[in-house]
Amino acid sequence: MQVARGLDELTAPGPGAVVTIGAYDGVHLGHGAVLRLVRELADARGMQAACATFDRHPAEVVRPDSAPKPLTTLDQKLELLAATGFLDACLVIAFDEKRSQQRAEEFVHEVLVDGMDARLVVVGADFHFGHGRAGNVALLERMGAELGFEVLGLGLVAIDGAPSGTPYSSTEIRRLLAEGEVAAAARLLGRPHEVRGVVEPGDQRGGSLLGFPTANLAVPERICLPADGVYTGSAVLPDGAERLAAISIGSRPTFYERGERLLEAHVLDFDGDLYGADLKVRFREWLHAQERYDTVEALVEQLHADVAATRRLAS
Repeated sequence: MQVARGLDELTAPGPGAVVTIGAYDGVHLGHGAVLRLVRELADARGMQAACATFDRHPAEVVRPDSAPKPLTTLDQKLELLAATGFLDACLVIAFDEKRSQQRAEEFVHEVLVDGMDARLVVVGADFHFGHGRAGNVALLERMGAELGFEVLGLGLVAIDGAPSGTPYSSTEIRRLLAEGEVAAAARLLGRPHEVRGVVEPGDQRGGSLLGFPTANLAVPERICLPADGVYTGSAVLPDGAERLAAISIGSRPTFYERGERLLEAHVLDFDGDLYGADLKVRFREWLHAQERYDTVEALVEQLHADVAATRRLAS
């Protein structure tokens, strides 16, 4: 998949393109179904399959106080889009204040027609774009009739087996993560929720006092984390090896009255130095809420139980 971080990097699409536009936050299974359709439509027409997405969620610029926290970084999103195998090209659009003021009609001319040579545009039926969200499927259809592209507006993809046609959505995944339901979120994502960050030095208490050294992961503040609690999961080390991990998110109430919120991962069967390393942490199962223990011994006993549960649930 070609990645163009701007229209000037976009290779001429040749015989035209079937283009889908959206935030594609999390690249969940519903997104995958849309991308598969885009691939099929492109193949049927002898065209490229392309996606236009944004370098951040547009709400981060338009309404920053209420913008949702993204499920992935931009690099993760691009990796996930490429991993579907459905796309020939992906255009990353820088969404800034200037872009937020662009009229919908100008966006169509600049991005879809002149930039991507779109012959068929595939979007959600409730898709809106352009200044004041003035652009919609009806506008695309009117302009497409004049400029030579078709439009397909899709309803949300329903979750198999869910009641009342409940759809896949990034909003629902964020709700599940906020409640600690990481296994349910994984079923919508098609994979465990993963966060990435750099391992930073902590207070050294985990190894020296408790016997359970942890990697303290500095996750970008804007990224969506699950609720405070203890989870089973895994950590992907810099060499690509994936190891079981017992993961804690919270403020360490046993030691601090109002501690800083941290993500700590105890990587099982690992005895190396990870300081400064890039780490991926994947959440698989909720174990229990954050608790305050009266003694260090009680905390250590619980840590042993958490590690045992991590092994058991992974087997």
